[in-house]
Amino acid sequence: MARSHIAAALAVACLGILVTFHLISQFGLPSVGFFHFQQSSPEATASPNRVPFGPTASRPVKSEDDGSMYLLGTGKADITGPVVEINLMGYADPNQVGSGLRQRLYSRAFIVGDIDKEEERTLYLVLDTQSGDTAVRHGILEGLKELGPEYQVYGKSNVAVTGTHSHSGPGAWLNYLLPQITSKGFDAQSYRAIVDGALLSIKKAHEALAPGYLTVAETKIHDANINRSLYAYLANPEKERAKYQHDVDKTLTMLRFRRAEDGKDMGVLTWFPVHGTSMLGNNTLISGDNKGVAAMLFEKDMQSQGEGTEDFVAGFSQANVGDTSPNVLGAYCEDGSGEKCNFQDSTCGKGNKMCHGRGPMFRQKDQGASSCLEIGRRQYVGAKALYLSMTTNNVPIKGPVRSFHTYRDFSNMTIQHPNGSLVSTCPAALGYSFAAGTTDGPGAFDFKQNNTGSPDANPVWSVVRNFLREPSESQKACHAPKPILLDVGEIERPYLWTPDIVDIQVLRIGQLLIVVSPGEATTMAGRRWKGTISHTASALALTSEADDENPPIVVLGGPANTYTHYIATEEEYNIQRYEGASTLYGPHTLNAYISITTSLLPYLQTSPHDKHPPPGPDPPIHTNVSFNFNSKVRFDRPPFFKKFGHVLKDVEPAYHRGDTVSATFVGANPRNNLRLEGTFAAVEHLSHGSWKRVRDDTDWDLIYRWRRTSTILGTSEVELSWEVGGDDGMEGGLYRFRYFGDRKPFGGGEIEAFEGESGVFRID
Repeated sequence: MARSHIAAALAVACLGILVTFHLISQFGLPSVGFFHFQQSSPEATASPNRVPFGPTASRPVKSEDDGSMYLLGTGKADITGPVVEINLMGYADPNQVGSGLRQRLYSRAFIVGDIDKEEERTLYLVLDTQSGDTAVRHGILEGLKELGPEYQVYGKSNVAVTGTHSHSGPGAWLNYLLPQITSKGFDAQSYRAIVDGALLSIKKAHEALAPGYLTVAETKIHDANINRSLYAYLANPEKERAKYQHDVDKTLTMLRFRRAEDGKDMGVLTWFPVHGTSMLGNNTLISGDNKGVAAMLFEKDMQSQGEGTEDFVAGFSQANVGDTSPNVLGAYCEDGSGEKCNFQDSTCGKGNKMCHGRGPMFRQKDQGASSCLEIGRRQYVGAKALYLSMTTNNVPIKGPVRSFHTYRDFSNMTIQHPNGSLVSTCPAALGYSFAAGTTDGPGAFDFKQNNTGSPDANPVWSVVRNFLREPSESQKACHAPKPILLDVGEIERPYLWTPDIVDIQVLRIGQLLIVVSPGEATTMAGRRWKGTISHTASALALTSEADDENPPIVVLGGPANTYTHYIATEEEYNIQRYEGASTLYGPHTLNAYISITTSLLPYLQTSPHDKHPPPGPDPPIHTNVSFNFNSKVRFDRPPFFKKFGHVLKDVEPAYHRGDTVSATFVGANPRNNLRLEGTFAAVEHLSHGSWKRVRDDTDWDLIYRWRRTSTILGTSEVELSWEVGGDDGMEGGLYRFRYFGDRKPFGGGEIEAFEGESGVFRID
């Protein structure tokens, strides 16, 4: 192709994307949780996946000595990307741009290996991110190759990259264009923070490998999630719903890692479904949301009590999260009426903008922070109680370590429907109800959930849709009854908007089967998927090869590896609330996932005929071709007659418990140095004549805020604030703030570190 043709093609592509960005910036991409995800666990009174835990179980109590010995490792590392000037990932609101840090983000790695066969390993990552991602997983796999020969046992087959589905982390790291739009493209710093931190967590877990035992148990947490799309859930067959006590899964499943040498616990890995949407759409502080809180509380408790190993790791993974919500008081109209939102379409009057879910502490006007802390605390309390009970109440894990992974093209796949007919998936598309958002994050204009007819919405979206691509009649028929808003699966310019190539993966650790889900499976979708896996595994005698008393235990983790939005049941899809409208590949999406995973289960047998299924087509990686409209840090300067770290507003001399202590410093842009494995802020206590650090970026109650005061002059301020708790065990006495920053000199040069120190204050 001639250079002039290449230039013309690039110009057209750039013009198209710029127009799209402009339209969305003007009219707004709906503030939808189109990167939301929710989990649930089955609770059927007679479910095939039910494991007999508890004192009334007929199964006798066993010790870890009855289980198999494995090679175990856990590790944790910082993945906190840029905390300012980058759009947050989750609510898809271009105005939700980071302004600081409430809690650092982490990758938590869990390795299980066959004690005798080095090549048989599983590596499960729990990232404090919105989801797993194609490019992130690719970067991790490529990084593992560079770590040396001993890391070559980790690869496509056995590495699962899951996200906690926090909606409060920095964005701009995903592979496909659609989630890049509100974050102004792809930011290499944001991406590398996740990949490099994940690799460090793997390295720590690998270096900690030691023989040990695994045990599993479960408990109920009744007050940490509800179903936000109950109207769609009720469309599922009554006979099927009658098997379950609740309309979301209330079960938390825990896998305990115990080192054989000294009997110390190295970590726990849990699965429980609740959306990472406790922090609201108006929050601009980075955090791991409620899952990050739960992990923090568990790990700090273990450290303070001297329980477990020094580097104990607690992973709080998602499950079938699609229709769950942490806003457990329900959805109400914030229009002064105090009424509940419309049950069918979650509207108030004629629109949905005023319909919001309420967390347990919704009256606190703190962008959801108090509710987030409470929902995280509830998960931690339930998990810790379960952990303590596992001394006498657990099921030992016994059996081989296996895994499979393959890529499948979901854009046009023919499968057999449960009724025996042949059906197909479709090229990806999003419906009008996708733009309506959810009660966790309502959308814009007059879009409504439960929309299967002619959409009554702002006509600008028809213009945007047809400008991008008008869906064909065959595409409309394939997705029916979904009215298509964005025909994203058939747009390839400037590069793919959503994935066609999807990861299919299942990990096996003895009788524990982990379904690694790319999308946010709804409660019933997850129940069907896990139930079918359990039934098929039993029919294959998959987990009974060594002991007939090993019924399969099935959990679902995700969203993982490649983010494919939602996975609704066919009945829920037909209702076309948000979750159904966001099910990318048409009404048979769930059936396709179930069909493929069950057909590949024989690869998890002890001696499969073929060790791995065909790899399938590799997905495209867009890290080197993605747009980035995020501005770089130009330089930093202090105000005239001031120095970096100088105190602009100092603390008061004394404070009481329950007060908020704050100080403001001459600052610099924190994007200059992410301070991974470090901190921007600290509180120090004067103890026996020396200063001892008692708070840093890992603590929920210490907040770092950054504000640009002049773009032209390059000046900025940093505020540190400490919410002094009344029951956190903090001693009275003398304290001070420390601020750690890094400046970029005018005209270039090396980034220079500096520090600031507040005056001393007393806590009574």
